[in-house]
Amino acid sequence: MQKLNSFDEISILEHDLAELKKSNKLVDDNNNTSTILKTRLERLLKERELRKSLKSCNEDVNSSIVDDRIITSLPDNLPTEEELVNRLKESKLISSECERQDRRPHKQRLLVVANRLPVSAVRKGESSWQLEVTIGGLVSALLGITDFEVKWIGWAEVNVPDEIGRKSLIEALAEKRCVPVFLDEDLVHLYYNGYCNNILWPLFHYLGLPQEDCLATIRSFQSQFDAYKKANQLFADVVKEHYQEGDIVWCHDYHLMFLPKCLKEQNANMKVGWFLHTPFPSSEIHRTMPSRSELLIAVLAADLVGFHTYDYARHFVSACTRILGLEGTPEGVEDQGRLTRVAAFPVGIDSDRFVRTIQLPQVKNHIKEFEERFRGRKVMLGVDRLDMIKGIPQKLLAFEKFLEENPEWHEKVVLFQIAVPTRTDVPEYQKLTCQVHEIVGRINGRFGTLTTVPIHHLDRSFDHHTLCALYAVTDVALVTSLRDGMNLVSYEFVACQASKKGVLILSEFAGAAQSLGAGAILVNPWNVTEVASAIAYALNMPSEEREKRHHHNYVHVTTHTSQEWAETFISELNDTVVEAQLRTTQIPPVLQTEHAIERYMRSNNRLLILGFNATLTEPVNAPDRRVDQFKEMESKLHPELREPLRRLCDDPKTTVVVLSGSHRSVLDKNFDDYNVWLAAEHGVFVRTGNKKWLQNLSDNIHMDWFESVKHVFEYFTERTPRSFFELRETSLVWNYKYADVEFGRLQAKDMLQHLWTGPISNASVEVVQGGRSVEVRAHGVTKGAGISGILGQVIHDKDMKEPIDYVLCVGHFLPKDEDIYTFFEPELPAATPTPTHSSLGSPANGFSPNHSARRTGSGGGYSVSNSDSEDGGSNNGNRTMGSPNKGPSVLDLQGDNYFSCAVGRKRSTARYLLNSSADVVTLLKNLAG
Repeated sequence: MQKLNSFDEISILEHDLAELKKSNKLVDDNNNTSTILKTRLERLLKERELRKSLKSCNEDVNSSIVDDRIITSLPDNLPTEEELVNRLKESKLISSECERQDRRPHKQRLLVVANRLPVSAVRKGESSWQLEVTIGGLVSALLGITDFEVKWIGWAEVNVPDEIGRKSLIEALAEKRCVPVFLDEDLVHLYYNGYCNNILWPLFHYLGLPQEDCLATIRSFQSQFDAYKKANQLFADVVKEHYQEGDIVWCHDYHLMFLPKCLKEQNANMKVGWFLHTPFPSSEIHRTMPSRSELLIAVLAADLVGFHTYDYARHFVSACTRILGLEGTPEGVEDQGRLTRVAAFPVGIDSDRFVRTIQLPQVKNHIKEFEERFRGRKVMLGVDRLDMIKGIPQKLLAFEKFLEENPEWHEKVVLFQIAVPTRTDVPEYQKLTCQVHEIVGRINGRFGTLTTVPIHHLDRSFDHHTLCALYAVTDVALVTSLRDGMNLVSYEFVACQASKKGVLILSEFAGAAQSLGAGAILVNPWNVTEVASAIAYALNMPSEEREKRHHHNYVHVTTHTSQEWAETFISELNDTVVEAQLRTTQIPPVLQTEHAIERYMRSNNRLLILGFNATLTEPVNAPDRRVDQFKEMESKLHPELREPLRRLCDDPKTTVVVLSGSHRSVLDKNFDDYNVWLAAEHGVFVRTGNKKWLQNLSDNIHMDWFESVKHVFEYFTERTPRSFFELRETSLVWNYKYADVEFGRLQAKDMLQHLWTGPISNASVEVVQGGRSVEVRAHGVTKGAGISGILGQVIHDKDMKEPIDYVLCVGHFLPKDEDIYTFFEPELPAATPTPTHSSLGSPANGFSPNHSARRTGSGGGYSVSNSDSEDGGSNNGNRTMGSPNKGPSVLDLQGDNYFSCAVGRKRSTARYLLNSSADVVTLLKNLAG
């Protein structure tokens, strides 16, 4: 691949990429956006290598500069999409380095939005503040990022009601590159203490909703949730004030789950990422939350959603699938063509900071003091917040079990347990503190002596230097979290163990277990006996095994740093936005109803082709229905469409055709008293204006597969709760839209295997998969194939003398049936006398229409075939269409007078998009006048 270095060539590449977006080169045969590179991992590795190579590219860059420009030649042939995007990225990185060389820095801005600012503020006067920077994991992760201009937005944890105080605090924080969000005390109580800490935090850590004051919680829940949304909107308003085009907005944690939605409503083009620092629970836990759907929908507004581990990401996708009914993919969650990328980004620590601290003289003195103090005894260490999820009681009970079973260790081991107090005003935490103190007292009383005690329990925090010294002298670190997003104490311990090479005992319920599991001893903290055995094994572990385990973890901790975590997330977010832009080019534009109505009013012979299900039907909001309401629900005409549709059908200038896959009895029930043409089972059966059904299906079509497929459908209906199947005359449909989505999809896959290996292995049928359905139909049956005979019959029966000059085709059609959209497209080659999409009269597919429409030229004209043969009826009283003959042109359709609209399907070959059946109602009302 040739390297491009000039700014002009970058502009050329951007132009070429834009041209590729407009072309069909970005769409594969399945109408899906093609992948820019083979895998996302290749892209990320490529960008990482490019970032590293910039450190040594100065000589190459400078040697190529002539008159402030970098000259190189473009390749003769147009680059492929993959080459184009890669070269564009590489060139932008090099050009960015060139700008730094020329002292013209241009950094992309990163707005980090978190509940709290990394600065604590104390008011010293009316307009003076004392600020102190607090170094946490997120702060240290972003300190090393030099390619972005970072600005923090968050709550300053102080109530500032007066304007003078707010103005002075804003000015003081600006020097720290921080922007405050002001929340009053009442809002903080409901938003932070209430909804965040009383609802979200317990559920995300599998603790469930509060039980003791359950009724009070339910009563106050709505006010807390309203406060939560209000607080998130205040954060969004501050972001809007400081946002500049091209900025990246990175939202953090469960406090701001509504923020992505608020930001996207303000600016749909904003690059928004959201990262959760806690576990995300399984869908069964999340569904107990009263606001479950609103929270998920709000988070899905982000371009990229990140979690610490794959398990958390999988739980989130599963919740979106089961609760919202959306489609989960390996890339994320898809909703009508829009993909929200969901991925795991394990956070790390600034390991160099800990390695440097260990080498400080004062820290070495601390280490010597500790070694002298505990000479002859093994040191075990636990560092936790005094919190329910940290498993401190379980840890102490396991240590007690170990001492009971190993009396020889009574005076040879000591457990340092640092428990940093938190939320001391909450009764549950006060109870936990008392419980821990009671267990510690009992163990020290049982196994202590006049000179030694087995547990040193300290309800306090320690400074960084002292903590690193403790890490360095520890033989066994004990992490027994019941649920933990990541737990970076295990990382800190490993980083300080270059000399000691101690053993890490790690809970399998901590996120770090997925990263450090190969080197640590994984335990279930609820199993006290297992943890006690792990302690014994760790204390007696041979040095060779200990060194091997430590080496594995040490390499991971020192290479997967917090800085790399942040850079990877930001790079992935930029990459996701680029792919979303490419994918958006394939989404049809929303129909401008004013234009469609204006062309409708100016035409003289109109044809309206309307789908039925999800187009003209009344809405069914499945997620809000109770379990006992999920029944085989027949589709019903939307009540607001009855009068508008009647006026359209009675208009002499307008012909309305309802084209559906449903059985004709369903259409008869809904449209019996309308002057409308009906086409059932994808056009196989047609009801004319005089309410007589015609059968377009030839008798030589073999239906011997029907009964065997029916048996398969019956079997899967019995084993899939709340699923059902529909019997039609030329097809069968198994539907699981009311069943559990994930289970339904698994059953659908199993069903397809049964079908292809059995009943339909040699049958002339087609299997059509819908969003939550499987249909088996006769070969060649599509709406596009059926429209030819329907159109010919319409023209014949109405004795049309004036050609059709306006066509509106609206429907929620599956990709298999979208050939109807292309049937009326005027821009087709002239040398196509009988296109495949209007070959209903072809003997190959078994249809033989009496009156069929065929394209006669490139100008949008069609001819109609007339043959008044009305014999050859079927046994059920239907007439059967005969063979075609030539006839006059019946269609004079210009491009501006053809409107094909997909309803609720953003990936479509239709010209336009209508978001829902509600938009269809509005359109038809306006057409009816």
